[in-house]
Amino acid sequence: MEHEKILPNRNNTRRNINLSEVRARLKATSQTVGRRSNEEAEDPDYDIINRNDWKNGTKPLIPAAVLVALIIRNDGINVLLTKRSSNLKHHAGQISFPGGRVDNKDESSRHTALREIHEEVGIHPKNIKIIDELDEYIVGTGFLVKPFIGIIKPPYKFVKQEQEVAEIFEVPLDFLIAPNNFSQYSKEFNGIPRKHFAITWENYFIWGATAGMLRNLSQRLHRE
Repeated sequence: MEHEKILPNRNNTRRNINLSEVRARLKATSQTVGRRSNEEAEDPDYDIINRNDWKNGTKPLIPAAVLVALIIRNDGINVLLTKRSSNLKHHAGQISFPGGRVDNKDESSRHTALREIHEEVGIHPKNIKIIDELDEYIVGTGFLVKPFIGIIKPPYKFVKQEQEVAEIFEVPLDFLIAPNNFSQYSKEFNGIPRKHFAITWENYFIWGATAGMLRNLSQRLHRE
């Protein structure tokens, strides 16, 4: 049986960050791309024996990419997120960035991220400007995800890919990068409780790799 524990969010937000500040802070924190996983949410005394096989390096990782799309609105910057369809093989019903595995026909992981957002929500690559990337993220299902940060300026029209996407929604960037809005979430996998980062917006519970990538973005944008 699954065991869940959600620590309360404190909903601490700051004044709206603008696009110039986003660019400046990303530039100031630019560095060699690292590699993260959900195990960053574990306690310091976490038993290394229980680490997943992909983190241990005993299984090959599947390349994938996502787009962290920042949408420029009149009242601030929003982040584009989707709720995955309940009939998908991996991460069904979860909140995620548009993205997917790297196909053989893709020129690069950047190409994958742009292709996937076009397929999933209908935003054409010509309307997206990639400005940076976050650390790679090892997902428990065996994917190595490369997150790209892209800017989208309206007008545009969402066209949902019905087989993969249940919902498309936006969340204020300021909320998603406020450090105190992150919590920990514990869930059992194969009888072993594992912790993940999580953040809740209205009725959307964002956890796992997506929350971990948002935490990485928060650290980049809040570092003085």
